[in-house]
Amino acid sequence: MANAEFSLPIRVYIEDTDAGGIVYYVNYLKYMERARTEFLRSLGFGKDFIFNRELMFVVRDVAVSYRAPARLDDELQATARVQELRGASMTLQQAVRRGADTMAEGIVSIACVDRNSMRPRRIPEEIRHCLDNT
Repeated sequence: MANAEFSLPIRVYIEDTDAGGIVYYVNYLKYMERARTEFLRSLGFGKDFIFNRELMFVVRDVAVSYRAPARLDDELQATARVQELRGASMTLQQAVRRGADTMAEGIVSIACVDRNSMRPRRIPEEIRHCLDNT
């Protein structure tokens, strides 16, 4: 696995902030979710591909460390990098940065599940192949 980092530009809008103009903590998780979604989309695996195969990727575990506050109108980068790829799960290293400064970073474990039964299932080979070569 080459472990390339995917990066998604994000602008902080008023609805992302608290009364002091600082990004509300839960929004960093939303930024990370967007980065994971766009990372898969960039590999050719958008929502249509996933839903047509009756699967879902669900967060199993998440650990986030908040390092510095992002503020209204900041230009951020939300990143995702595959750390580990297993049969029915993957672990990603993620971060939200403003330039060289890290605002938040985390490790997110994702499980691949059958959309109907919600039971674990293997990550499709097409996706595994692309993730192995990113």
